Amino acid sequence: MHQDPTPKNMPLETDVSGNWKPRFFTIWIGQALSLIGSALTQFVLLWWITKTTESSSALAIAGMMGLLPQALLGPLGGTLADRLSRRTIMITADSISAIAMIVMVYLFSSNQIQLWHIYTLMFLRSSMQAFQAPAAAASTSLLVPTEWLPRVAGMNQAMQGIMTIAAAPLGALALAFLPFQGALMIDVVTAVLGITPLLFYAIPQPKRLETEKTSVWTDFREGVSYVAQRRGLWMLYGLLGLVVLTVMPTFALTPLLVKQHFGGGVNEVAIMEGLAGIGMIAGGVLITFHPLFKKRIITLLISFAISCGTVALTALAPSNALWLATIWWTLSGITFSTGNAPMMAILQTTVPNQIQGRVLSLMNTVMGLAGPIGLAIAGPLGDALGVRSVFIIGGVLSAIVCVLGFFSSHLMKIEQPTSSSAMLPKTDAQPRETT
Repeated sequence: MHQDPTPKNMPLETDVSGNWKPRFFTIWIGQALSLIGSALTQFVLLWWITKTTESSSALAIAGMMGLLPQALLGPLGGTLADRLSRRTIMITADSISAIAMIVMVYLFSSNQIQLWHIYTLMFLRSSMQAFQAPAAAASTSLLVPTEWLPRVAGMNQAMQGIMTIAAAPLGALALAFLPFQGALMIDVVTAVLGITPLLFYAIPQPKRLETEKTSVWTDFREGVSYVAQRRGLWMLYGLLGLVVLTVMPTFALTPLLVKQHFGGGVNEVAIMEGLAGIGMIAGGVLITFHPLFKKRIITLLISFAISCGTVALTALAPSNALWLATIWWTLSGITFSTGNAPMMAILQTTVPNQIQGRVLSLMNTVMGLAGPIGLAIAGPLGDALGVRSVFIIGGVLSAIVCVLGFFSSHLMKIEQPTSSSAMLPKTDAQPRETT
């Protein structure tokens, strides 16, 4: 028998009692503003690259700078989130990103900016996100009652939709009234708004066991072992990886589909993406107030299957029916949110909090690596068979993967509680409260 990696006698959850809402919502609003500021400035930077280089390769490299660091550093970020103060990690990561943006503002204002400067900034910001994201996600279940976790997941999905809608118009509005460096300063201001609540509110830390010779590598292996020994969990990761691999390229190729197949331009792309963002908000609001199905895994699989299937239907719409393609694309955004929210709730309610950072970061690594691999495959496929083929093949294959999930007994039982004795590894050390 294999030894279970989760420390023995650790509490599986913290009792959230009393007036928890002021602390949680103050922190959540601050982080939301910071994310909106980051999305806005990301658009500004991408527009500068587009305007300056007019190169698809330059934009592709920028995309890689934003994806790979989170995938590669995610496991380390999750491990540290389970070992160190999550509040300190969040403050440090946001502060480093803000300082880097201040340097970028100086380079723009002094006309010294170069393309590699922006690549470096994107790489650094993505690296900091690899540490900040698992710390923030793992903190949620200690800040809100368990019954509120699905609602919070829905709120987060709605925020993702708001970011999708608002990033481009807010970035364009900022550039209409401010120089590039002025628009980038917005990110610094919103970062400060995100950090400030963390300076006044404490974030509970789970009790964890430590041995004298415990190491980051040991903690990392415990996270990998925890996932590997739970077939439902690693099957969920495999399903998500396959879905991202087959569907992610469609997000990058949407403008090309609109231009080549539907004969549209930038305004049509903006409308299509904006309505998809509204759909994400609608899906987040829906899942916040209505769970759809009693078992969250059923909601996840059905929602993702519909979301992937409508990606294929988007490309199958006739060339003179962009309106129909937009409807399918919007429905895909709605069902993406109704599937993603229960996924996070499943992990936050079934995985012990003291190991959540590692488990969540491993999931991000799987999806973060699947995305670039999918892009590498989709490029030649689109050149050989046409951009529509990427949408049709990717959408159909990923929908089939989701449907096959219903035939996995381990995946369907992923929400069943595990006995506390089976959850925890054997160790002689005594638990202590980390701060």
